[in-house]
Amino acid sequence: MATTGVVMLLFLIVHMAGNLKIFFGPTDFNAYGHWLRTIGEPVLHYSWYLWVQRVVLLACVVLHATAAAQLSRRDLKARHVRYRHRQPWRGSFATNTMRYGGIILGLFVIWHILDLTVGAVNPRGQAGHPYQNVVADFQVWWIALIYIVAMLALCLHIYHGFWSAAQTLGANNAARNVAFKTVATILALVITVGFLSVPVAVMTGLVS
Repeated sequence: MATTGVVMLLFLIVHMAGNLKIFFGPTDFNAYGHWLRTIGEPVLHYSWYLWVQRVVLLACVVLHATAAAQLSRRDLKARHVRYRHRQPWRGSFATNTMRYGGIILGLFVIWHILDLTVGAVNPRGQAGHPYQNVVADFQVWWIALIYIVAMLALCLHIYHGFWSAAQTLGANNAARNVAFKTVATILALVITVGFLSVPVAVMTGLVS
């Protein structure tokens, strides 16, 4: 679960950075979208790199979800009889909403593929024009709302996921705890703000 989480986290960082090229205008952003399809040429054919990336990411999502389900079942089987006096759960909001956030993100990934990869649900859906497709998307308030909710869920997921992975790898003393929590917070905020800046820019007219 930690390994697939790290792979997806690295992808999100690169993907977020690429999305920010939209602020340089349609020419640069569309050229960036075209360049992604030429990575690896001439060894790889046109768009082959993207398909390899998609297969790897799909495998990571499936393995990540499977690991999450297995861990949940272990938790439920750990004690068959309920405690007579239940202690109040002291986990953070991110901890308590981790499973629901995962479901939200899973549904969002499907929507995102249909929207900006396939173009089936995009208001414009014109191949080769990612800038125009993104702008058309976030000019529709409910599509922007879907994206914003998903990014907030992503923020919580990254924060708790990074922190949990750090604990698994041995961050179990006060000094390390503070350091890893700080890194988790910074990562979650930077990635979330980076992604959210695009729909906000479109909705406010900064990008049009």
